[in-house]
Amino acid sequence: MINLLKILAIGLLLQSCTTEKSPRKPNVLFILVDDLGINDLGFTGSSYYETPHIDRLASQSMIFTQGYAGSRVCSPSRATILTGKFTARHGITDWIGAKSGEDWRALNRYDKLLPADYRHQLSPDEVTLAETMKANGYRTFFAGKWHLGGEGSYPEDHGFDINKGGWEKGSPVGGYFSPFNNPKLNDNYNGENLSMRLARETVEFLKQAGEEPFFAMLSFYAVHGPIQTTQEKWSKYRNKALARGVSEHGFAMERKLPIRQTQDNPVYAGLVKSMDDAVGVVLEELKRQGLKQNTIVIFTSDNGGVASGDSFSTSNLPFRGGKGYQWEGGIRVPYLIYVPWQESKGRQSNYPVTGADFYPTILDYAGIKFLKGQHQDGISLRPVIDESITPGERPLYWHYPHYGNQGGAPSSIIREGRWKLIHYYEEDRTELYDLQKGPFEEKDVAENFPGIAASLSEKLQKWLTEAGAAYPKEDTLFDAAERQDYDSTIVHKLLPKLEAERQRMLSDDFEPNPDWWGSKVTKD
Repeated sequence: MINLLKILAIGLLLQSCTTEKSPRKPNVLFILVDDLGINDLGFTGSSYYETPHIDRLASQSMIFTQGYAGSRVCSPSRATILTGKFTARHGITDWIGAKSGEDWRALNRYDKLLPADYRHQLSPDEVTLAETMKANGYRTFFAGKWHLGGEGSYPEDHGFDINKGGWEKGSPVGGYFSPFNNPKLNDNYNGENLSMRLARETVEFLKQAGEEPFFAMLSFYAVHGPIQTTQEKWSKYRNKALARGVSEHGFAMERKLPIRQTQDNPVYAGLVKSMDDAVGVVLEELKRQGLKQNTIVIFTSDNGGVASGDSFSTSNLPFRGGKGYQWEGGIRVPYLIYVPWQESKGRQSNYPVTGADFYPTILDYAGIKFLKGQHQDGISLRPVIDESITPGERPLYWHYPHYGNQGGAPSSIIREGRWKLIHYYEEDRTELYDLQKGPFEEKDVAENFPGIAASLSEKLQKWLTEAGAAYPKEDTLFDAAERQDYDSTIVHKLLPKLEAERQRMLSDDFEPNPDWWGSKVTKD
């Protein structure tokens, strides 16, 4: 009842702000991939992974080459897409379920700081993108990963009419082959592929499209760990890796954890291909139903590729870092917007954009007046797409007062123009990068440009204060000797183990876990 009243209130608020209802109001299909790296696609430079359907979409879209996720991990980034706000402002600064405060000690990572607390569900006070679209006559649909709160904070509680598979879990509990163990997605047959199933649910929604416009969000669990594929795809990409030549070493040490240096993981490659196949099914259905010419298609990822921690799946090189890291590999993502009546045809823009920009951009194309108090940190990209107008420079902010699972440090970031400044909370220090001259963050130039570093630091701190940011605190029980022992274990035990696992996955007798449905035979 509360949600119904909320939708009605939004509708009344916007009634005088919307354009006259038209059967030609554009549909919107938003495709969000989990943990897909900036270089995990053919059109972004991978020669190992194969993504023909997404590459074809890119050839018809506006490609934002400096597209950023709202965060280096999933829940905060997803909240940024749905609220149009940066993480410090909406309060979900870590993946929901991560430990914080004194509870962090239970993980025995022996860090200097205790991570800040954070909001554990999408606030009911936020007027989400889905709610705004619904209040303006759009049918709304969600399929896949949600990870923005438990019961009472599911997709259907935040503006989506239909929810297929979205609940509190951030990874596929049952894996990528049925049984899915997902209360929001029934099982059809053992071995059914999860990515294809989500595509088919989306297709069923498209088949029922009537005169009302729709906002559909296909939010894949792929390519998040645990990574799985079929035996057929594993074999194909194993042979491809061997034909290309396998490097003796696949990992190097970053500051705290090993990080993958090569794209030669055949299981991950198969998972990427299954996701691309699923995208192709949905895009083909748009065409079959005669919907493509009036449907805006958005494609992006929620953070960088997993190079450290989790499944150590991919490499983002030459970009530094990956999921969970403060460098470009952690936050730079594929970012496509297809507008069918625009002759984009693979046009590129190097204007820096973020996940917060999707909300006002979609409203602009739908003829819905902006909600000034809601999507405060985003701008409409329609002028860039329609008229090739490049907006002026603006500061972009990221706030992650946590450690996470991948080796990144608690830090906050500001990017303005060519400059990117990172403030680290452990040592209370900053790094400055000139992304124009050094896009891969190989050289910290803070000492060379102290004035710029000071100015950006001041601007960053001012914004964090205004947004009500929470900060990590010193752990008074920190033991440097315990930390040293922990670091030694990473170097001398984990690193060799990862190298051995990489070679084992490329061996001809590799066998997946026994509960890996579909690895031998699958209908998908």
